[in-house]
Amino acid sequence: METDKEEFKGWRSFFWPVYRSEWKKFFPMLGMFFLIAFNYNLLRTFKDSMVVTAPNSGAETIPFIKVWAIIPCAILLTYVFTRLANRFSREKVFYIMMFIFLSFFFLFTFVLYPLRDYLHPHEFADRLQALLPSGFKGLIAIFRNWTFTLFYVMCDLWSSAIFSVLFWGFMNEVTSVHEAKRYYGLLMIGANASSIMSGQISVWFSDISFSPSISYGTTKWEQSVLFLNCTIIACGILAIAIFRWLNTRVLGPAEKAQRMNDTTPPPEKVKMSMRKNMAYLAKSKYLICIAAIVLTYNVAINLVEVVWKNQIHALYPDPSDFQSYMGQVTKVIGIVATFAAIFVTGNVIRRFSWTTSAMIPAAVTLVTGLGFFAFILFQNAGLDAFAAMAGFSPLAFGLFLGSMQNIFTRASKYTFFDATKEMAFIPLSNESKLKGKAAIDGVGSRLGKSGGSVIHQGLLLLFTTVSASTPVVAGIFIVVLLIWILSVISLGKQFDALVEGDAKLEIPETPAPKPVLAKETA
Repeated sequence: METDKEEFKGWRSFFWPVYRSEWKKFFPMLGMFFLIAFNYNLLRTFKDSMVVTAPNSGAETIPFIKVWAIIPCAILLTYVFTRLANRFSREKVFYIMMFIFLSFFFLFTFVLYPLRDYLHPHEFADRLQALLPSGFKGLIAIFRNWTFTLFYVMCDLWSSAIFSVLFWGFMNEVTSVHEAKRYYGLLMIGANASSIMSGQISVWFSDISFSPSISYGTTKWEQSVLFLNCTIIACGILAIAIFRWLNTRVLGPAEKAQRMNDTTPPPEKVKMSMRKNMAYLAKSKYLICIAAIVLTYNVAINLVEVVWKNQIHALYPDPSDFQSYMGQVTKVIGIVATFAAIFVTGNVIRRFSWTTSAMIPAAVTLVTGLGFFAFILFQNAGLDAFAAMAGFSPLAFGLFLGSMQNIFTRASKYTFFDATKEMAFIPLSNESKLKGKAAIDGVGSRLGKSGGSVIHQGLLLLFTTVSASTPVVAGIFIVVLLIWILSVISLGKQFDALVEGDAKLEIPETPAPKPVLAKETA
């Protein structure tokens, strides 16, 4: 029988560094990760198709949603999560948050979406559009199609509330640094495989023909909405069942104490107000660096994606075609990310430093982003000839480059970025880990996305269209990437010092000039 003292050899060290005694914990985690990531990938494309192709809408609507809808809702949801965490156990908080999201998707599918023509104030929005400059089209669209805006917000918050805060918070609580180096690369395979399946599901449901026998909707897109939302609800319920089984059959109190090398009673429940939650980041350079990495990634990807989605809408204005194309991109992302997770990610993380692993997503984003912006800005200076040689129109070739940028950036995010970011939380004490993740993932990532949206929003008001503002967007993109790279270098030095010193970083309750290192209990 294998023990934790045995070393893996040959192919096992490369592909499967998991002990047989750990299977009962690892496989349920893998299944749970697959389902939550499946919903994340499905919702990520679904929300764009819903909003971008809505009446009198477009890609320019997205920056306004992220500023005027997602920021307030993210702050509200973080407040709710903090209050729940102060009153209930981690397990109960998971059930309550999942119930909130799944209940909304049920309500949207069977109430809000069928009644959208009665609920959306199109006449009043038309009067506003006639009075205001054309640069306000995106702002008016979020009010015009307010049920779609609410759907977009809930889809977007799934990634922070369920995927980042709840699931990864649970993972970091029950996983040591030694286990994380062996587990996280493999877990990414499950998440990336879910991307392949969610992309294919999106294509299937978008390409189906309208069926009169189904008493829902009058077009194939409306029936696709039914199928997609029912799939999301079913996967959410199954993830809850696996989480319940893990907590009742696998992760008992004694086993938790043994895994965390701690024989002391479980710590008291963390109680922290919303204000303290937000102020917590300012007390630690370590947390500031993690926040900077999360912020800059989200700003960078948002800067590129708005330009890219504007091109998709220009080529595929029909919602079914838009969703089908986004599903194809999601499927390719999953294939590339799965290949990287199997053959690259785990081995790079185990054999190289944290800094090297965390630098890969920044490098990929920079190189592919520069290629995309270069063609968009200089296609009339001779680059369109390359598109013609490849058999593409300039619009189609620009869309192809943007898709490649999104595929490789997202693939590096789902493998290296997520794994290294979550590893960075492990050297924190339990209390600091919970508070830091709530602040960074609950609000920090949303501010990052909204930061890119604020930039786009301001440029749209100045330049009216996404295309006209692209040169300025490209310049800001380069600056953001440089900040990302410097943050990775700084955090890597601090992370290595903590791991080598076998220390836990304890963030003080009161501001202090330097963080206090407390030796981990043997």
